[in-house]
Amino acid sequence: MHSIRTKITVMTVSVIVIAMAVAALFGVTAIRSIGNRNAEQMLLLLCEKGQKDLDYYFREVERTVTMAAAYVESDLDGLEDEQLLAHLERVDDMLKKMINNNRDILTYYYRFDPAVTRTVSGFWYVNMDGEGFTRHEPTDITLYDTEDTSALVWFTVPKATGEGVWLPPYITDNLDVRVLSYNVPVYYKGQFIGVIGIELDYTMMAEEVNNIALFENGYAFLNDAEGKIIYHPRMDVTTMDTQPTVPKGLLGSSSLVRYSFDGVEKEGVWLPLSNGMRLNVTVPVKEINAEWQHWSNQTILSFVILLVVFAVLITAFVEQLTRPLHELRQAAEQINEGNYDIDLKYRGKDEIGVLTHTFKAVTANLKTYISDLNDLAYADALTSLHNKGAFDILVRDMQTQLDKPGGSLAFAVCIFDCNCLKQVNDRNGHDKGDIYLKETAQIICEVFDHSPVFRIGGDEFATMLMDRDYEKRDELLKLFDERCRIKRAQETAAWEKVDVARGMAVYDPREDSSINDVVRRADKNMYENKWSGKHAQAEG
Repeated sequence: MHSIRTKITVMTVSVIVIAMAVAALFGVTAIRSIGNRNAEQMLLLLCEKGQKDLDYYFREVERTVTMAAAYVESDLDGLEDEQLLAHLERVDDMLKKMINNNRDILTYYYRFDPAVTRTVSGFWYVNMDGEGFTRHEPTDITLYDTEDTSALVWFTVPKATGEGVWLPPYITDNLDVRVLSYNVPVYYKGQFIGVIGIELDYTMMAEEVNNIALFENGYAFLNDAEGKIIYHPRMDVTTMDTQPTVPKGLLGSSSLVRYSFDGVEKEGVWLPLSNGMRLNVTVPVKEINAEWQHWSNQTILSFVILLVVFAVLITAFVEQLTRPLHELRQAAEQINEGNYDIDLKYRGKDEIGVLTHTFKAVTANLKTYISDLNDLAYADALTSLHNKGAFDILVRDMQTQLDKPGGSLAFAVCIFDCNCLKQVNDRNGHDKGDIYLKETAQIICEVFDHSPVFRIGGDEFATMLMDRDYEKRDELLKLFDERCRIKRAQETAAWEKVDVARGMAVYDPREDSSINDVVRRADKNMYENKWSGKHAQAEG
């Protein structure tokens, strides 16, 4: 059977374990949800920032080219060669002021349609070394069919569409450099006359995309509206014969996508760019999970530590709470063994304190009650002296003390016997014999007033002399004889006269092997005194 302490401890710890397990489950679930949501928000924020940075740059290019195109159209005053050459000089001066300090622009150009003029081609400025723009020999457009949009795309596509257009990265014919361009068609009185545009270095865009990264293996990449990858930091699409396409799912309507790439599960966010491309920011799901799993492990570890602390505190608290109950149990065991002298130390004012106080009161009352019962059980009803049973207990206890290693006692036993009880009973009745016995008991108690007196038979009494009575044993014995003599000499009824034989024996460890040996010698001395008819002190 388990103790109350064990039951309380197990029950309390179990409740705490269940509560903490539930809390940990909710905590881990919340951390996982928050971790995933934070990762999604971080992906989205990074993608939004990248979108804003790239769009800002692209819009600046669009704004520059659009403003240049507006200026060009407003400056045109005719299509004659002389008019176009003068116009070209004014546009050249204007563009130099607008573009010359922009280091991100690789080339800019203003080209006329051969259908308008075959003598005035336009101009093309290039900044390949970052030292400034220099005029470069332009591509001979007359060699191309300007209605065919598969070639000379920077010119043919704006002409065909009639509006400004961003072209996907391509290799320039003369410079053999991969560029990204924005081109706007120029019109004069509703007639297409040419194209003005800017080409950007492909590597500039790549650097902007490379700056977008999350966690250790997250990255960003670009694709066009058809899903073809335009730039990817982990692959060189410029050297591939066929442009790779984005993984399935990234072209859907949802901006947040879970997909697999090269066997790795990833989570990605995409946003459209102003030039028709899509910016994708992606990160391995494993790294997202690692973040919230770390905090989940920290949370579980914290719960385990708290559980251990709570278990220790609860154990100590339960120990303190049940210690008084343990003392009560030990006290009950001592009472069961007959020991009523118990000391309960708990003095609290709580229920256990009240129980302890009540237990002590009950024990005290029980001790008194049992003492009273013992007194009744070991008391002589007639004389109120201790009876033969009490005398036997005293002898036994003293013998136990003597039997202990090094045990010793100094005592004497005195046995008394009424000489005339039978005659008093026969002649005057037993009620008078009872008076005789009471008179005898009174004298013995008055003389040996510091020693226990016992009635050990019908007319026999005994006393155990110790301490002061033992030291004065001879004087007390003489005093007893004198008191009896005086009582016999009084002119009173026969039952009031005291005629008692007595015998004393002093314990001698050299000749007495037990207390009973002393009692027998005292009894023998009493009989010698009795039959001698003399009341002198018997030799012990």
